[in-house]
Amino acid sequence: MSSLLREEMQRVLFRPAKQRLVEFIEIEEPSHGRHFLCVSVAKTKVVQLCIVRCQISEPSLKSGSKRSHTKRSSIQDCYRRTETWSLQDLTLVDGRDPDVDDPCFLLHFDKVRTVTAVSCSAKYTIVRALVALSDRHCQRSLNLRNFDWTYIRPTSFYSNRGDCVVLTQICFYAFNLVCLSMCPVPLDA
Repeated sequence: MSSLLREEMQRVLFRPAKQRLVEFIEIEEPSHGRHFLCVSVAKTKVVQLCIVRCQISEPSLKSGSKRSHTKRSSIQDCYRRTETWSLQDLTLVDGRDPDVDDPCFLLHFDKVRTVTAVSCSAKYTIVRALVALSDRHCQRSLNLRNFDWTYIRPTSFYSNRGDCVVLTQICFYAFNLVCLSMCPVPLDA
């Protein structure tokens, strides 16, 4: 489902603006409709964060008719950017409490924007993307507070596919050595 949303938002909102959608998460907002926090990169390498609201049009009844008619609207009318910021303007990302599964976090721009993700996993997903994009495009490390660093920058060998391949090769060679050592070797030569 998220890949379909990604493709649709990319086609409708970001491609016409010459941007590439890098990451998005669903967030909870008080207004009606679905909301997403999106991170995109422009062709000029400017990284933007934006809140996108998806408003689905409701079917309406024509007076005096028993059939329902769907109000025709283009997909472009469904997705609207409600707020936009530059990653350069982001001074701090505050996770509030790293010891509690809290999907809420604070984005510090000129003003502080409270964001509530639908899950803690989504919160860490967007923060990992912001850290990587800040390192790559802004040439500065993103200022983070109150996050569990093991989820931001994993240090286990599972975090790097190259390390996994090397570990798999070592296990394969060790298995071969064990098998060869168990084979009987003729002593009369």
